[in-house]
Amino acid sequence: MNPPSTRRTDHDTPAGRRQRGATLIEAAVSTVIVAIVAGIAAPGFEQARERRHLEGVAAQLKTDLQLARATAVARNAGLRVSFEAAVDGSTCYVVHSGAVGDCVCAADGSAVCRGDAEALRSVRFAASLPVRVVSNSRSIVFDPVKGTTTPTATMRVQGRSGAAIHQIVNVMGRVRSCSPAPALPGYRSC
Repeated sequence: MNPPSTRRTDHDTPAGRRQRGATLIEAAVSTVIVAIVAGIAAPGFEQARERRHLEGVAAQLKTDLQLARATAVARNAGLRVSFEAAVDGSTCYVVHSGAVGDCVCAADGSAVCRGDAEALRSVRFAASLPVRVVSNSRSIVFDPVKGTTTPTATMRVQGRSGAAIHQIVNVMGRVRSCSPAPALPGYRSC
């Protein structure tokens, strides 16, 4: 049997005890490093967030334009897509039957139609959102026989930073996407 060891280690003496935890200076340095990294990452995060909004709204608009064209042909009745910009900075569009101005966007985003006009879809973008939709034409109509559109139009999905995605509807009713210079990655330049 071996006798108990009497050998002393550095851990047993008060001067040799290891420090556990962090000093105030170490904690302050760590906090400063985290703040710097967060400050560098925040603008990039905001740009990525805006780009995702742009891409989502552009895809939604393109789908709604294609839906309007296909539904006009299927119903054998002309369908319109009307665009509005409100004084409060919000924008909206309505897919509807009827004439120009028969359907408009209400403040809550719903469509208000008069006469026999029927709204199929209404989309509103509040002024507080990072994107808005602006068209160079107040309203376009899809022909039920040929699927063509009158007039041709360009809808701009714009972000606060100036980045944009354009949805261009040609006379055949087809939609193509592009981005003005400097073009967003993944989009052709307009």
